[in-house]
Formats: sequence, C-alpha cells, structure tokens
Amino acid sequence: MGKIAAIIGGGVIGGGWAARFLLNGWDVRVFDPDPEAERKIGEVLDNARRSLPGLGDVALPFEGKLTFHDNLADTVEGASWVQESVPERLEIKQKVYAQLIECVGADAIIGSSTSGFKPSELQEGLDRPGQIVVTHPFNPVYLLPVVELVTTKANSQEIAQKAMRILRSIGMEPVHLKKEIDAHVADRLLEAVWREALWLVKDEIATTEEIDNIMRYGFGLRWAQMGLFETYRVAGGEAGMKHFMAQFGPALKWPWTKLMDVPEFTDDLVNLIANQSDNQSGHKTIRELERERDANLVGIMRALKWNGNAAGRLISQGDKSRLSDSGVATKMSEIKDPSQPILTIRRSVPLDWIDYNGHMTESRYLDCFAMATDRLMEIVGCTPDYIATGGSYFTVETHLRHLDEAKAGAPIEVRTRVLNGQGKKMHLWHEMTSDGRLLATAEAMLLHVSLETRKTAPPSDEIAHNLDLIEKAQTGLESPEGVGKAVGVR
Repeated sequence: MGKIAAIIGGGVIGGGWAARFLLNGWDVRVFDPDPEAERKIGEVLDNARRSLPGLGDVALPFEGKLTFHDNLADTVEGASWVQESVPERLEIKQKVYAQLIECVGADAIIGSSTSGFKPSELQEGLDRPGQIVVTHPFNPVYLLPVVELVTTKANSQEIAQKAMRILRSIGMEPVHLKKEIDAHVADRLLEAVWREALWLVKDEIATTEEIDNIMRYGFGLRWAQMGLFETYRVAGGEAGMKHFMAQFGPALKWPWTKLMDVPEFTDDLVNLIANQSDNQSGHKTIRELERERDANLVGIMRALKWNGNAAGRLISQGDKSRLSDSGVATKMSEIKDPSQPILTIRRSVPLDWIDYNGHMTESRYLDCFAMATDRLMEIVGCTPDYIATGGSYFTVETHLRHLDEAKAGAPIEVRTRVLNGQGKKMHLWHEMTSDGRLLATAEAMLLHVSLETRKTAPPSDEIAHNLDLIEKAQTGLESPEGVGKAVGVR
C-alpha cells in the first residue's frame, strides 16, 4: 500500500494540506461534510498545480490519488498521517479526536492545524494521546514550508522524529517547539504586530495600505531571507548583536507600543478597517489575490534558492533528494540505454517563466536547453571538479525552434542526443516535450576550451571516451528533423 494522508476538514488550510501531500505523491482522502468541499479543494489544487511543481528545478513525484469520503472510518483507513483542520473551537476538535482514536491505526500520526490550542488540550481524556501532535502550518500550505510542531510528555521522541521525517519528505520545515504555549510562537509574534497595527489605524496614524506598504517595501523583504534576529545582528554593524542591544535596548522602556493594551473591538473599528481594506484591494477577487500571492512567493523563494538562503535552501535540498527518482542521469553509470536520447531535464514550468502571452517566454527555452547541456556535460565527466582543473566547454552556436506552447505548471522533459563528440567538439540535439507534444528543439555546438589560455584544447580522456560511446550508440537513430537548419531566410 502506498503513502496515504487523511485530511479532516477541507477549508483553506485543509485544502492546502491536501495539495501539499497530493503533489508530493501521497494518496489523499478528504472528509468534510460541507457540500462545497470538493469544489473548494479543487480550486486550491488548481492554484497549487500551477505554482508548486515549478518551485524547484526537478520534477515532483507523480501526483497521488484524491478521494472524498462520507465517514471518518473510511477516510482514515490505512492512513499513516491524519491532518485535522476543523473549525477553531476546542469542543469540536475534542469530539473529532474522540472519534478518530476509535478508527485510526495505532501507528498513525494525528496532526492538528490549530493556531491557538495546546496539544495537551487536544489530548485530554483520550486513550492514545501520544498519537496527537500540533502541526500548525501557514497559508498557502502548499508553498510556505514552515510548520510548528508542538508535542507534550505524552508524545514519544519516536513520534516527534517520525513527524519531522514525514513533513520534510513533503518539502516542509518543521520547527519543534521546546514547550507548549497558547498560540505557539508564530501567531504570538503576528498578534503583537496585528494589535499595534489596529491602534495605528484607529488613531489615524496610517491606513491599512500604508502599513502594508511599510512591511512589503521595507522590513518584510529583509525578514524573508534573514528573519528578525539576524536582521538586527547586521544592524549592529561590525560589533554585532551586543552593540545593537546596547544601542536600542533602552527603547524597550519607552512607551512606543501598545502591545499590552487592546483597542476596543467596536463596530466602528471593524467598519474602519474593512472599508480601508476594500478600498485597498477590493477590486480583485480572492482567487486573483491568491494567484498574485503565489506567483510572488515562487519568485521570492526561487531567488533565495540562487544563494541557498532560507526557504531557497529547502528547495535546493528537495531538488537534490528527488533527482535520483526523477529518471534524470547525473553520470554515465546511470544511463540505462545510451542508444536512445538521454533524459536530461524533467521538471515543470515555473511561474516566473511565463510571459505576457500566458506561456513560456522564449528566453526560458534557451535557459532550459542550457540546463540540459550542463546535465550532459556532467554526465560525460565535465563536472564542477573537472572545470576547477581548468577545462570546460564553451557554446559557440545555438539554434532553437519553437513549435508549441507550454503554460505555468506544465510538465516538461528534455532528451538529448550527441551528434558529434569527436576531438574538441560537442554537437548536441535537444528535444523538449510536454505530455507527448514536441514543444521545441535546440541544436548546440560547443568546443572544449582551456580556461587558462581561453583557447580550444582537447578534453580529458574520460570525457572523450564517454562522448564517443554515446555518439556511436546513437548512430542508429534517424537524423532529427530540423538539424543543421537556420532561420528560413533566403
């Protein structure tokens, strides 16, 4: 039996969990009495399929199977992970857990998405409290990796470790809190900012849009890569955190904030906030805002991937762990049949590769084919370690043909042939496909170069041998249509 996740409650958070598990190869079963649950989760999945597969540069596992069920017992049968995301009312959650314990497997982990309740409150009065942990995610669950894992003395160390392994296997970053506390950690931080923001609007210091602008144009950008304490460490200059604390520590005694004083929750305050929020972004639907949010998050996280920072580091780790299962070879010994075109790319089209026409922009075709060339170089032995010794390949000519469209989230594969690997030459032919459609081709001529002299030079014996082996193995293939052609101008 494959990996099965049961989702109890299919709202925004439950739907996000369903997408996260499903797109990472798990079969997902959903229980939610809401007659609109299937439609709502379907819309969340549409957004997830458009954004999550393109977050990294290696294809996700094949999508699992999604089913909807009318009772808890069918939903959780055989499930190794059960995620509860029912309304945030303790009596409802405790009732659900009492029913779950009667039908869930004894080795299953039951996680709660609760943003406020402590796990001890959820475990109270149950026969097997050790199966229940808090796993509080952030919206959108299918993109944002962090999840607060909160346990009690009733939970064994093995349960906590197993929970972290499963969460990491679906691309998440669990933070195991040292102690349980109301609202955990993240929402306590957010609550402090939220309270202060309410005062600033109520006292007519700033509007909702102005406060959002301060965050998104200022410290929000820093927090995305460095967090709070590392940001302030840098602010302390060469003397570091101690200097920052000495300089700004006295401000903690000044009446700058109203964190311990809550504004009265009146209709006037609600209307003031709601009207300003409507003026700010009411011209867009929630689905439009979600798609904009997802595109921005993907762009930010992929930029962080370039330097290996924060969420970008997790994406790189995910790519590395999935590469061996994707069918893409990284060395000669992994090529099962060198007589056939070699799979060099298997991935999805990310959101930041889409142009104004709604499909993959032309520069990204070259980008993707360049990645395929890099993969072929790695396979034959032109690795970073080899390049560090002073030899590499330079591209001297490329010809692309654009034959069909690829939209955001579409799966794409590139297969590569070696047309000529003799001497200093590496003549390659790439074909890009999506669901059996030929999207584009690229013909590239590369020459081996000495990085010291910047002139052509013979490659190593290993590289020459491997290129020769592939070229000879593929000589039985028909000459590809379009090879040797240029733009059709007489």
